[in-house]
Amino acid sequence: MTTQSHVPDLAAIKERQQQTWASGGYHKVAATIVIVSEQLCETVDLRAGQRVLDVATGNGNAALAAARRFCDVTGVDYVPALLEHGRQRAAAEALDVDFREGDAEALPFADASFDVVLSVFGTMFAPDQVRAARELLRVCRPGGKIGLVSHVPDSWLGEVFDINGRYLPSPAGLTSPFRWGTEAGLRELFGDQLASLTAARRTFTQRFGSADHYLAFFRTNYGPTLKAFEALDGARQEALAADLEELVLRSNRSGDATLVVPSDYLEVVATKR
Repeated sequence: MTTQSHVPDLAAIKERQQQTWASGGYHKVAATIVIVSEQLCETVDLRAGQRVLDVATGNGNAALAAARRFCDVTGVDYVPALLEHGRQRAAAEALDVDFREGDAEALPFADASFDVVLSVFGTMFAPDQVRAARELLRVCRPGGKIGLVSHVPDSWLGEVFDINGRYLPSPAGLTSPFRWGTEAGLRELFGDQLASLTAARRTFTQRFGSADHYLAFFRTNYGPTLKAFEALDGARQEALAADLEELVLRSNRSGDATLVVPSDYLEVVATKR
C-alpha cells in the first residue's frame, strides 16, 4: 500500500499568514530590529542611484535603510496597514520610497527591473519557497545582488517558533521557513542561477525591561505569537506563556532585572549569474 504525502493548500496558508501579519502591531516589533536592515545595506555595499527592491518590506526597515543611502527604492508587501506605516515613516524622514502592495511569490515587476533585491525576515515565510526564490531572481538584473536576512534554525527565535509550534503546529507538508536560514537551503532554492553566494552568521539583541515586558509586548504585537495564544484555551495559554518565559529567562544575559537576549541570523549576499 502506497502512502501519499500530504500536499498543503498554499493559497489558504498564505491567506492565514496575511491575517496573522496584519494582526497586532508588527511595526512596533520591527522597530526593535532596525539595526539588522542597516547592517544588510552595508554588507550589500549599496551605491547611490541603484534600483533597490525590498520584498516583504513590512513597515519598510530595509527600504528606508536603502533610501538613506540615496537609492531608488521600492518596497512591496501584502499587508496594506504595514505599507501605510512605511509611508508615514518615509514622510517623517523626507525619504522617497515607493511602497506597493504585492506578493513575494508573484512580484508585480518586469524581469531584471532592479540592481539589488533585499528581504529581511520576510521572504523566508512565503509558503511556496521555490516560487518566491524564483521571483527574487527574476526581478534582479544579471550581475545584480540579492541580500537576505533570515532566522537560523538554532537561534533564540528558532526556539520561540519551536515552542509556538508545539501548541499550534504548522500545516502538514509545509517546508520550514528556517530553510532560508541555512546556506545549503538557499543553494537548493537558487540552484545554478547564482554567480556567487556569501553567508555570515550575525547576532542582533533583544532588549526589554523584563521577561514579563517581553512576553506582554510579543503577545500583543507579534502576529504569530498573538495568534498562537488566541487559538488556545486558558490552561494551554498558561502553559505556552510558562514555556516562553522559561526560554527567555534561560537565554537572558543581562545580569539584572532587565532582559537582554541575543539571537543569531543568517545574512546572505548573492550575485545573480
